[in-house]
Amino acid sequence: MPKIPGINHLKAVKALEKAGFEIIRQGKHIVMSDGIRILTIPRANPVNSFTMGGIAKDAGLTVAAFKKLL
Repeated sequence: MPKIPGINHLKAVKALEKAGFEIIRQGKHIVMSDGIRILTIPRANPVNSFTMGGIAKDAGLTVAAFKKLL
């Protein structure tokens, strides 16, 4: 599993918005979609590195592409 260490959940949401995702709903987690994929981002500071790597992978992004969006 790829690792993206020390990312604030708000930075992750902004990066995913740049990648074409939009927020569907918010609660204890933030749910985002691009019309094809649905991602769930926990509200944690920082988000666990393995969790963030999995979210980037589920979004169809490589670690390098996700870090460019930050």
